[in-house]
Amino acid sequence: MERNHDLERPSGADHAQARREHDARTRLLDHGADQLATRPWQAAGAPPSAVDLTQHALWRSSELTQDELLGALSLLPAARAEVEIAEVALLFVARSEGLTWAQIAEAMGFRSPQACQQYVKRLSARQDRTA
Repeated sequence: MERNHDLERPSGADHAQARREHDARTRLLDHGADQLATRPWQAAGAPPSAVDLTQHALWRSSELTQDELLGALSLLPAARAEVEIAEVALLFVARSEGLTWAQIAEAMGFRSPQACQQYVKRLSARQDRTA
């Protein structure tokens, strides 16, 4: 799903989104997310990822206020970006290890290797624009 409008947001909107994300992270950390175990691939003391925080919010949703839930929703773009980074990296490793596009396409549920390649190309281009 292409989200060109995200790339065209004025800097004031970017600052507002960053503030919402920061506030949401702080609230969720204060609401128990600071007790989440560090993943083995994370550096010691690294804060929970946006994916971890959104899952934590879902798990604790019955205890959150509407404002806290709105804050958790503001973390979804960051969580989506984290997943896309992991996806591109895993695809790169898979190709480096000799997996074919046909194998990757089947594993990911694409109808053809070409469709998978086009998807990866679009995903990589989106990462290049946001880097």
